[in-house]
Amino acid sequence: MIQPQIEKVMNETFDLQFMELLNESHMHSGPAPESHFKLTLVSKSFDGLNKVKRQQAVYKALSDLMPQFHALALHTYTPDEWLASEKAIPSSPKCTGGH
Repeated sequence: MIQPQIEKVMNETFDLQFMELLNESHMHSGPAPESHFKLTLVSKSFDGLNKVKRQQAVYKALSDLMPQFHALALHTYTPDEWLASEKAIPSSPKCTGGH
């Protein structure tokens, strides 16, 4: 199972104040039970980094695991941004690909 591995890497890599990893594979076509994930992270590690740099840091941390799944929707926040967002995680769009 890839989900616990992703969670472990995130906990080991970033000083997390909040993490939510949702398996959204059921929302997409295809038989893979762990193909699409939505990851929300709140960390002081993101202070001073723009969105691209934050995502690059996450992808680098997950580089060994990335070949094992198809998609990762990332939502990264500093603690202050998280509070300002009222802890609202954006909804994922409906899948338009596949069958």
